[in-house]
Amino acid sequence: MVSVETIGKIRRAWHVHRRSIRSIAKSMGVSRNTVRKVLRSDGSAPKYRRSEQPHSKLGDFIPELERKLEANKRKKRRDRLSMKRIWRQLADQGCDASYSAVCRYAAGWDRRHGTGVSGAHVPLEFEPGEAFQFDWSHECAIIGGTTVRLRVAHMRLCHSRMSYVRAYPRETQEMVFDAHNRAFQEFGGSCQRGIYDNMKTVVDVIFAGRTRKFNARFLEMCAHFLVEPVACTPNAGWEKGQVENQVRDVRERLFREPPRFDSLEDLNDWLEESCRRHAREHPHPDDPEMTIQEVFACEERRCLIPFPGPFDGHRSLSRSVSKTCLVHFDGNRYSAAARASQQAAEVFAYADRVDIRLDGELVGSHPRSFARGRTVYDWLHYLPVLERKPGALRNGAPFRNGALPDALEAVRGRLGAFDDGDRQMVQILSAVPEDGLDEVCAACGDALDGGAVSADVVLNILSRRLDPGPAPRIELPERLRLNIEPEADCSLYDSLREIPR
Repeated sequence: MVSVETIGKIRRAWHVHRRSIRSIAKSMGVSRNTVRKVLRSDGSAPKYRRSEQPHSKLGDFIPELERKLEANKRKKRRDRLSMKRIWRQLADQGCDASYSAVCRYAAGWDRRHGTGVSGAHVPLEFEPGEAFQFDWSHECAIIGGTTVRLRVAHMRLCHSRMSYVRAYPRETQEMVFDAHNRAFQEFGGSCQRGIYDNMKTVVDVIFAGRTRKFNARFLEMCAHFLVEPVACTPNAGWEKGQVENQVRDVRERLFREPPRFDSLEDLNDWLEESCRRHAREHPHPDDPEMTIQEVFACEERRCLIPFPGPFDGHRSLSRSVSKTCLVHFDGNRYSAAARASQQAAEVFAYADRVDIRLDGELVGSHPRSFARGRTVYDWLHYLPVLERKPGALRNGAPFRNGALPDALEAVRGRLGAFDDGDRQMVQILSAVPEDGLDEVCAACGDALDGGAVSADVVLNILSRRLDPGPAPRIELPERLRLNIEPEADCSLYDSLREIPR
């Protein structure tokens, strides 16, 4: 079975590098039929390091280790001892410190006594459409009068320096997918390579050197956009220095004082417009005669890989639906259709919504809540239960606190004076799945205007509103009209009364 990573490499080799099927199969060790099958298908943590390491095991051997390091530094490069050789010499003298402890101390000593070259970097230059850089930052904003801590996604095209910034309540994988969808749609395409930090949502395992095991869902997204993912060396921020500088610049320009907005969507609209304005007004660092927007429009836009449409960027989890038709996810509860009760469903978590599916069928969709301990209802999910238990309407949580539309709430209040008011209200609500919510609300409004409110009245009005009425009269052309109109002669029926002899 071909892995997701191999699929991504095959698609990039075919669509981006224009290699033949035979060349792809030979270089990747797969059959040509496998390559054809892939091309025909439509599918496509930072390492912790202490700033100061205790050296309890080194103890009295620290001066001796420093002497060896100093002597080793004076030697020519080809004559220097390896750290493993120095560690073994210390072990022969009775030191029981581990090899990693000796290496950590030597690295710190080298930083303190080095030549300073380790802090120097080589300037990087990128071709149009070659690469983009992605990173996160944590910022504060005032949303709806409350100060909140937001996670801000940053993307930057390395050649033109075009930027995209969007704020999210969390830094989860579905947010990464949404940020890529929106950024590539804004730019009109993607680059050949994506440069990332070693985020847990992107990288599962960090091996020695540059080897990484990327997350399978992340590789699906990269295969969809034909992007080759590249992870930086841990603690080597200069490898994605452009987006690191963008983080500092955006923080200074836009988040020095926490911005105030009524909603997160308003904040994101402002951030997107701020990125466009910055591109229009600021000169390109390598070509001051042109703005960032002009370099992007003239040089990089045509080199981008065309945008194939948004990636279905969700995170799926298996959850059971309770007897009360609720699904637990991310500290909250969401309602599902009554037919999914006590069954295993799948939750699809997107950046802005939560979908619940049962055997592939959508049984619930809600705006995502990022608070904790909330219950999100859709009262339409509970209508089949009300038909069997109409008494649950009075205290049913999905129907309280103004959950119903205004017209239905008004009818419910009028029917509350009757002994069978709940049963009548359930009869009205039961018409919603078949006739539609708008039509039922309109019928309730007509009943309220007429002053007579009951289930029979509302359903009668609804029936008359939905009645198509008599068929329209068809006017015949003149050439099809009869010259002699037939005349009714009821006497012909009398002949039927005659008894034959």
